[in-house]
Amino acid sequence: MNLPPKILKGLQQAGLGEKATAIYAYLLETGGAYPSAIATATKLNRSTTYKILTDLAIKGLVNEVQKGKKLYYQIERPAKLLRYTQSQVTLAEDRLENLKSIYPDIEGVFGLLPTKAKVFYFEGLEGVMSVYNDHISVKKAYEMVGFADTARIKGFLLDSYFKKYRLAKEKLRITTRGILPEGEEYGDYASSTYSDISDPYKPALKFIPKKQFPFQGEITIYGTDKVSIINLEHNIPTAFIVEDESFHRMLRSIFDLVWTSVG
Repeated sequence: MNLPPKILKGLQQAGLGEKATAIYAYLLETGGAYPSAIATATKLNRSTTYKILTDLAIKGLVNEVQKGKKLYYQIERPAKLLRYTQSQVTLAEDRLENLKSIYPDIEGVFGLLPTKAKVFYFEGLEGVMSVYNDHISVKKAYEMVGFADTARIKGFLLDSYFKKYRLAKEKLRITTRGILPEGEEYGDYASSTYSDISDPYKPALKFIPKKQFPFQGEITIYGTDKVSIINLEHNIPTAFIVEDESFHRMLRSIFDLVWTSVG
């Protein structure tokens, strides 16, 4: 096949597909051929060749001619290919308009289905950063609450990244309440770590005894329906994001219960 790669690529992008493009290109070069010759030249088996030729004939891109007892296939004028592609665009636009007209009804039926929680799993530093990126993907103000071993988290994340994260929270007007384990390394967390953030967006903190705070990581309730869980106890940290409104409400209630019970 001696056609320029630009033409072959364009034919595929027009929707012919790799095998149909090979057959169409061969007929474009030769003008016409018997299926056996086409199959040999394109290195396709005969049944596949016959099937594609029939499809091209239905689309009006090739012409099927009876020669004796055999079928012979001739290429149609390129204008037929252009008209066919234009018709596919028109058909796609009609399908889109039809779908738009019934989309509210489809949404209504979908809304009657029982909701299922979405769970996303992450590993390693990049995974944990993906979770933190999701915290600031909610492009409106909200209150973030959670339980965190902040010393462990702060030592794990890159300082440059954590600074960008803090500044993004301030820009989005995300306020924070957190429950931390007691200890000297946690006492000045808000003032020292958030020194570059204005007061309304420095986290409000409460502390509980370390023995009641046995995990190394973080549970964050954020947005309107998300909870993230980060586990730093293993060599390779793992994290989850659960997207579910009822789960979010449940964890939020647990947080508020602990918050009000801590002095």
